[in-house]
Amino acid sequence: MDLSISSVLLLGIIIFLLSRKGGLKFSHALVCALFGFYLAGSTMAPGIAAGGSMIASLVSGLTF
Repeated sequence: MDLSISSVLLLGIIIFLLSRKGGLKFSHALVCALFGFYLAGSTMAPGIAAGGSMIASLVSGLTF
């Protein structure tokens, strides 16, 4: 659950910054949010979640 909440928070911050500084219009952000909402209910959702978990584990394993 922590990964899900932190990734949603990170994506929310990115969308906010893109809308403020990058020229992303509110209508575009709304369409992207609706697309994500409907995609989460599709049959592709488990695969996307597994891919996100894999990327998160790769990033957390990086050392600098």
